[in-house]
Amino acid sequence: MTELDLFFSPDGGLAKTVAGYQPRAAQVEMARAIHEAIENKQHLIAEAGTGTGKTFAYLVPAILSGRKTIISTGTKNLQDQLFNNDLPIIRKAIKKPFTAALLKGRSNYLCHYRLKNAFSSTLGFSKEDAAALAKIKSWAKRTQSGDTSEMTEVGEGDPIWYQATSSADNCLGQECPDYAECFLVKARKKAQESDILVVNHHLLCADWSIRDSGFGELLPNVETVIIDEAHQLADTASNFLGINIGGKQMTDLASDTLIEYFKDATDIPALRTACEDLEHEIKDLRLAFGMELTRGEWRDIEQNPNLLGGLQAVKAQLQRLTEQLLLASVKSKGLDQCFKRADELNKQLAVLIDDNSGKWIRWYEVHKKTFTFSRTPLDIAGEFRVFMQQHQSTWIFTSATLSVGNRFDHFANNLGLGKAQSASWESPFDYANQSLFYHPRGLPKPDDENFIPLILEFVVPVLQASQGRAFFLFTSHRALQQAAGLLKDKISYPLLIQGSQPKSLLLEQFKAKGNAVLLGTSSFWEGVDVRGEALSCVIIDKLPFSSPGDPVLKARLDAMTKQGRNPFFHYQLPNAVIALRQGIGRLIRDVTDRGVLMVCDPRLLKRSYGQIFLDSVPPMKRSRDLADVQAFFQQENKP
Repeated sequence: MTELDLFFSPDGGLAKTVAGYQPRAAQVEMARAIHEAIENKQHLIAEAGTGTGKTFAYLVPAILSGRKTIISTGTKNLQDQLFNNDLPIIRKAIKKPFTAALLKGRSNYLCHYRLKNAFSSTLGFSKEDAAALAKIKSWAKRTQSGDTSEMTEVGEGDPIWYQATSSADNCLGQECPDYAECFLVKARKKAQESDILVVNHHLLCADWSIRDSGFGELLPNVETVIIDEAHQLADTASNFLGINIGGKQMTDLASDTLIEYFKDATDIPALRTACEDLEHEIKDLRLAFGMELTRGEWRDIEQNPNLLGGLQAVKAQLQRLTEQLLLASVKSKGLDQCFKRADELNKQLAVLIDDNSGKWIRWYEVHKKTFTFSRTPLDIAGEFRVFMQQHQSTWIFTSATLSVGNRFDHFANNLGLGKAQSASWESPFDYANQSLFYHPRGLPKPDDENFIPLILEFVVPVLQASQGRAFFLFTSHRALQQAAGLLKDKISYPLLIQGSQPKSLLLEQFKAKGNAVLLGTSSFWEGVDVRGEALSCVIIDKLPFSSPGDPVLKARLDAMTKQGRNPFFHYQLPNAVIALRQGIGRLIRDVTDRGVLMVCDPRLLKRSYGQIFLDSVPPMKRSRDLADVQAFFQQENKP
């Protein structure tokens, strides 16, 4: 028996460490496949159904190989879970010693220099912000890692963190007076020295995007790269390979420049004026976009004189600020750094405005208080292929949802993975006995203007049968809000609505109440783990096709049409299938879970492509009769 097989055996290290551990054939097979891929330096696409235990299946062969490995997860939460929960378990269970490090993006670490700057600023802060900064200052004296996720007294999304963290734009690097105490530098040093390095897709892609070859300065050279939640990688990479310039980014530059101005450059009053004028033009441009929070095509700006004029005014003021900063840059490192930021923003804005190459998608997004301009690549496959060729590592891509109709073409083509091997392992859960797939007769068409009120006539009896305990997932915020307004008078169970509170708080309440109905959109379709009876029903309003009005999707589909490809079957359909599989994956999370899946979209059976969705659903019993749903839930109450 190999060391790998022994670890997962009934008498192995995992069984001795984890109470109630039972070997899973799929987990052991996946671990063997990853071991072989690492040994043979062969790229591998590894799909593992929910419950396979894929985290241990890739961690153990990576550790036993003795090769330096990067593991990239989809989110910072998953990153923390892997580092703080999964790796310690393996450390106890495995005989081979190893070192591990956690590395996040720069803005996740406290910056001593910027925190000191905030306290010496003459700009002043509100009472609330001043109190939050005082709490951060107190924590700064105690923390060993500087990881802002440790600091629970100030919320992760609080804008005040901008004053106490740095970004690639405003970091002074080795010339910072606090460089010796820099938490990020310490974290990077540990990362360089570790056998296993845990990062996230944003950090991996940011690092890729700043260097033409190999890894950038953040990530050390490695022999194995394991991408977990790999279905998210192409979208993340697409964002980082483009250009994103926001009103907030430029306002932050003006704000930071003013802090440096009052410290070292009060003899250049034109610098202060340039900052204030840029802030004024940014506010005017935001007002010109109107009240609606939207995403739009670049030509909307080009065809609107107010927007185009506002954009040109912002560009002119940014240029003026850059010129003033050039004069002031000799006075201090802080001012020199502000000049470099302004100069880079200037260049990026010029490239974005003037691009007509046809290789990029240009678009804008309007937020509550600001806006962003973006240039996104039409296709990243070629760039990613070159990146992998330049960096001679073994790449393992894994997720519960990588295939469409049991084929990996869509995933592989998006990333240019020409010669990767692929393998798939079914979930060990007994879906035939643990679940029921309900698709009622007589559903309205998805484009019916009364779609939501009409499907609630089918949904409410299911919620009554399940006694709440449901996720009701929507493909749009508008549909969610409409359903929320109607449901409150139709059911007696607690209603939890996405957007009313932070996601983590909603999930805590959902688990605690035990009979709630949670209404959510895309962020609840994946990365959410609720085990036990609290979640016994998942209801999906429509097949999750992306909005055809989205400017990025529209440009991508137009480009595919020009290439002679069918954008629906090559892009929209595969993405929708993977999104549906993610939503379904919320239902059964453990061997003892039971639940009903309800899909309210008649296209499942009325359109030819519906079969592709059905082929991608786990092997559940299927029914079109409400009586079967009621019987399913009555069964769980029998002794």
